[in-house]
Amino acid sequence: MEQKGVQLDRETFSCSICLDLLKDPVTTPCGHSYCMNCIKSHWDVEDCMYSYSCPQCRKTFTPRPVLLKSTMLADLVEELKKTGLQAAPADHCYAGAEDVACDVCTGRKLKAHKSCLICLVSYCEKHLQRHYDVAQLKKHKLVEPSNKLQENVCSHHDEVMKIFCRTDQQLICYLCSVEEHKGHETVSAAAERAERQRELEGSRQNIQQRIQDREKDVKLLQQQAEAINLSADKAVEDSEKIFTELIRLLEKRSSDVKQQVRSQQKSEVSRVKELQEKLEQEITELKRKDAELKKLSHTEDHNQFLHNYPSLSPLSQSTSSIHICPLSCFEDVTVAVSEVRDKLQDVLREKWKNVVLLQQPEPKTRAGFLKYSHEITLDPNTAYTCLLLSEGNRKATLMRQQQSYSSHPDRFTDRCQVLSRESLTGCCYWEVERGRGVSVAVAYKNISRAGWSDECVFGFNDKSWALDCDYNSYIFWSNKVQTPISGPVSSRVGVYLDHSAGLLSFYSVSETMTLLHRVQTTFTQPLYAGLRFYYIKVSGFWNYWCSQDSVELCKLK
Repeated sequence: MEQKGVQLDRETFSCSICLDLLKDPVTTPCGHSYCMNCIKSHWDVEDCMYSYSCPQCRKTFTPRPVLLKSTMLADLVEELKKTGLQAAPADHCYAGAEDVACDVCTGRKLKAHKSCLICLVSYCEKHLQRHYDVAQLKKHKLVEPSNKLQENVCSHHDEVMKIFCRTDQQLICYLCSVEEHKGHETVSAAAERAERQRELEGSRQNIQQRIQDREKDVKLLQQQAEAINLSADKAVEDSEKIFTELIRLLEKRSSDVKQQVRSQQKSEVSRVKELQEKLEQEITELKRKDAELKKLSHTEDHNQFLHNYPSLSPLSQSTSSIHICPLSCFEDVTVAVSEVRDKLQDVLREKWKNVVLLQQPEPKTRAGFLKYSHEITLDPNTAYTCLLLSEGNRKATLMRQQQSYSSHPDRFTDRCQVLSRESLTGCCYWEVERGRGVSVAVAYKNISRAGWSDECVFGFNDKSWALDCDYNSYIFWSNKVQTPISGPVSSRVGVYLDHSAGLLSFYSVSETMTLLHRVQTTFTQPLYAGLRFYYIKVSGFWNYWCSQDSVELCKLK
């Protein structure tokens, strides 16, 4: 109960304007008390109304009351302060450095709850109450708290600007409209706002429609990506099955050939061994017969020789003629298998083009190339400091003086080069309107940027490919290897990239398109379009500071 009484004292002796304990308390004729500075400031705002009101009961006074300090209230407030129980709003209610403060509060100001465009004053929730209670103030325009209220006041006449000059496209006050803006087309700020609001709503509708269209496109692309993934997964799965079947078929044929050769080998070896045994038996018999004849031939007794000769057994029938297979009897199998291999390779080479369906055929006409045209812009963060970018970052001009670029790790520090902001994958086509000593290139993002080394130069490393375009000649560079190019010289060069197929082509573009050079390789990363200014010989000297040479990525329709 004691605490509640203290709380009541706090409220009783607080100023309803600043919400703090009364300072130099004064009492209005209606009996309400305020800080002297608070009520004076409040009535100073009302000077233009020629009547003065009490912030609490809204009673008005004419003329402005004379305020005298209330000595008794002042003593009571001082006594209350000594108790150390001074009440204050929570800290989060006070205005910080980034908040809009109440213009009416004195001392430590509270956060503004609303700003009034008529009063040009910001109010906290307590001081705003009069705008909800007083009939005249209810008509005022209240907006979210703003620190820019004074921007609505004319700097010449100190009047609120409620008129818009369409001739000069600026807000003015009514005095401006009859003086320096006399005769101009003027409307009320509200009317101009309504007109601009309609335009804004139209722009928003257009943006929202474009958002809906793009969201549909994104959804379609997501569906397309899913369809591509499903199709690719199925193609991989089916091809793996087919190749597995093909491998199994080849393995079976290999096994069949091996089995047949081994079977024939066994049969032939068995036949040869059988003949070998017969021949060995015949040799043994012949040797025995030869020994018998030899013995008889050595008999010295003629009668004995003649007596024994008729008893000699006749020679047995000789083994039939033997067919000896040549050592190359199985070479026909090797030849036959080799022929199958060669035919299979021919079929694979011939049909492989139809297997790689993802590779798009290179267009034949400029109209065909334009179907793959990409809107490419140059990245200021990569530009050498003496390159001036313009035309929406599509044009680069070589300047003698350095440009005011901020420091960035992607910047070429010593080579006069710049890369595109957009990465290039899939099939892309773009055209370059070139100056004199210009190199048209593509490069990986991880190409070196700092220093003079060849690792930073387009075409002098394994991370870039470049076509140097001079007055009357072309040179293609890749990994420091140069290839002189013959072809019609034109100011415009077309570049066609099929990233997945590893195809990069350069064309001379005029009334017709002429292929200058084509590269077939494997790209392992997304590519970026590149432009480089290089040294050219002028009056016998190599220089690239000779003039404001420029090169531009063309805007293709």
